[in-house]
Amino acid sequence: MRVTEMDKLRDEVEHCTKCPLYHSRKQVVFGSGNPEAPIFLIGEAPGFEEDKTGVAFVGKSGQLLEKILLACNFNREKHVFMSNIVKCRPPQNRVPATVEQAACLPYLEKQIELVHPQIIVTLGSTALKGLFGENLRITRERGNWKLWQNYLVMPTFHPSALLRNPNLKRDTWEDFKKVIVKYREIVDQNHFCKYI
Repeated sequence: MRVTEMDKLRDEVEHCTKCPLYHSRKQVVFGSGNPEAPIFLIGEAPGFEEDKTGVAFVGKSGQLLEKILLACNFNREKHVFMSNIVKCRPPQNRVPATVEQAACLPYLEKQIELVHPQIIVTLGSTALKGLFGENLRITRERGNWKLWQNYLVMPTFHPSALLRNPNLKRDTWEDFKKVIVKYREIVDQNHFCKYI
């Protein structure tokens, strides 16, 4: 039943004209992964490759994210659903404007409600602020569990930040190790990860 509701939501999002981004998009990037996943990953916005394919996290950042997930022994088919604060690519990959985020956030909230994950991971500053407000800084909040509408949230850096600054990889991996530990506590105590 939830998949049917997700299909209805996807259709609504794909026809959205609530903010100016619909003028320049090639495709809406609704999200991808298991619609009943225990982990929900939230990024900032689709990039060039995502806009072209309509699939979340398939560009260079997405490829790095796939490596991180693989190291955690997580995959899109079973463990994760991925989406973004906004579903359309901002021109030149700029940060989505406040009005764009405000128009799109109800779609993300509905996705979270339908997936009903055990764990949410926010990737980067925009995703963190999208859920918790403008005053939070990713450098201060990352690695610390937070609560959003009764969901456990782990803020960490966006993979694109790791591509720009490889020094952030160590901190990001520490954050994902906490996600693995929590996943074992509340989802599957037998989840195997050779690194932890």
